[in-house]
Amino acid sequence: MSQHEGILLESGTNELEIVEFEMGHNRYGINVIKVKEIIMPTPITPIPHSHPAIEGIIQLRGDVLPVISMERVMGLPETIGKQEGKYIVAAFNKQQVVFHVHEVTQIHRVSWNQLEKPADLYSGEAAQVIGVIKRNDDMLLLLDFEKIVLEINPDSGIRVEEVKKLGKRERIDKRILVAEDSPLLRKLLNDTLLEAGYANVDFFENGKDALAYLESIVASGKNVADVIQLVITDIEMPQMDGHHFTRRIRENHQLAMLPVIIFSSLITDELKHKGISVGANDQVSKPEIAELVLKMDQYIL
Repeated sequence: MSQHEGILLESGTNELEIVEFEMGHNRYGINVIKVKEIIMPTPITPIPHSHPAIEGIIQLRGDVLPVISMERVMGLPETIGKQEGKYIVAAFNKQQVVFHVHEVTQIHRVSWNQLEKPADLYSGEAAQVIGVIKRNDDMLLLLDFEKIVLEINPDSGIRVEEVKKLGKRERIDKRILVAEDSPLLRKLLNDTLLEAGYANVDFFENGKDALAYLESIVASGKNVADVIQLVITDIEMPQMDGHHFTRRIRENHQLAMLPVIIFSSLITDELKHKGISVGANDQVSKPEIAELVLKMDQYIL
């Protein structure tokens, strides 16, 4: 499957396409935008002393890519050999990785509002499931692949030391709204923005809740720009994604003046047009937190 095959052409529709794959008797999903291709396993070169979830590395069209065993990540019995199953070649957070799964089955087009937030019982910072899609008598679990990679390679995540290099700034009087579904990312962003001087940050788990809050400010008769100075949003979120959230802001004349920065693992040169088309002022790829702070400084005077 090529990188662009099947990808929704229109942005801001609050829809996504999911590549379904199987592990054991369960079904899981990954956003098709993250998937570059699906291939049969190729010979692996083991890496001594690597993380237990890393099977080794492969060479694909000149690129050397790590292969992650989803059996090991998910704590399943190892039932397939290195040359069995399928490889999902994925790209996000400015990196490429390969996920070794049992089988890849089909592609579904769904709305983000069909994606239910995981129950609190299994949704905390340690959880790998970011959403559940009910399909007849079955369920499809959308996994947090950024978190999976971050746990294997912590250096691939947001690092507060990058912000410390920028020096101190006084931004405590500026109020920021952030829409981010990952509890881990919300904590990292909170700690990092605090270090950057942005201490007044309101976090929401998805675009739907964040939009409802902005609309409540309008309904109260207040000038939104006096309450919120900047919006930062992820793209992949249950209920309402960041592209649709941004579009809804631009369509509301009382919110349209708000600067919006999309901060997502899906920001690439090939996909930036999606954010532009819905009216985002800027787009920064995770985990480039220093770049995000510099952009924030530009829009908050």
